[in-house]
Amino acid sequence: MAEAYPWQDGLWQQLAGRAQHAHAYLLHGPVGIGKRALAERLMASLLCQRPGPSNACGECKSCLLLKAGSHPDNYVLEPEEADKAIKVDQVRDLVSFVVQTSQLGGRKVVLIEPVESMNINAANALLKSLEEPSGDTVLLLVSHQPSRLLPTIKSRCVQQACPLPSEAMSLQWLAQALPDSTDDERAELLTLAAGSPLAAVNLQAQGVREQRALVVDGVKKLLKQQQSPTQLAEGWNAIPLLLLFDWFCDWSSLILRYQLTEDEAGLGLADMRKVIQYLAQKSSQDKILNIQDWLLAQRQKVLGKANLNRVLLLEALLVQWASLPGRN
Repeated sequence: MAEAYPWQDGLWQQLAGRAQHAHAYLLHGPVGIGKRALAERLMASLLCQRPGPSNACGECKSCLLLKAGSHPDNYVLEPEEADKAIKVDQVRDLVSFVVQTSQLGGRKVVLIEPVESMNINAANALLKSLEEPSGDTVLLLVSHQPSRLLPTIKSRCVQQACPLPSEAMSLQWLAQALPDSTDDERAELLTLAAGSPLAAVNLQAQGVREQRALVVDGVKKLLKQQQSPTQLAEGWNAIPLLLLFDWFCDWSSLILRYQLTEDEAGLGLADMRKVIQYLAQKSSQDKILNIQDWLLAQRQKVLGKANLNRVLLLEALLVQWASLPGRN
């Protein structure tokens, strides 16, 4: 049974309580808020032979087959490898499934996640099934970045935004999910996860707070000329590139914001506040804007899985970062 999260209660009632279901739903929202779990819960309810008002029964033949991973009227489409594209051949196999008759005599339900990982040919191949799904078929599309989807795909679905839970609700849930962490640690993790509680749990499992402490310490030593860009680039070998670029993008934005507002409440997490303030006072706005442009361009390459020389890229970043103080 897919996990039910407290912040999805209202959304669940809205979806599960429909007298008639659309043939396609697009569940979209930030990473780490439980969209996949919501889709799986809806899938189970749609396939169940005796659904209750709030959930699948968990005991009928359909529920037992789904639990065993062998339901003949259920199809899950995702990339064959993590972070890779969904290919056109995978979508063609899905289309073949959609045109078949239901084997248990009920609905057929398809789950696609993340739908934005389809390449253009795959997306076009899916359009026909979205337009005219055969029989009683419901397609559940899960997207973390709906802006990357073809407008023709979005227009054929009932679009359902899945919002971030409130900070209070997230922290309450994290208190149970991470009982060994302190209140401050959980609040810090939630900030690092941009407010997504499930992402916060993943970051904790990856040791992100320890990684961040290492990076922050390195940045301070770099600015005091106690460590060179090369030493730091090699010392950060175990830290995911995307995480590093996320942090440096965030810090450059905070520097700019402080230069414009001088609002001390907007300096971000405590670990870098003094550094942000120092760089905002000692750096020209042009330099900050230039490094921000560069960071965003490199981050896109990292996201696009470009073949990058990691150490050289980090050295280039750190050389620029070290040269920020000084208004020339």
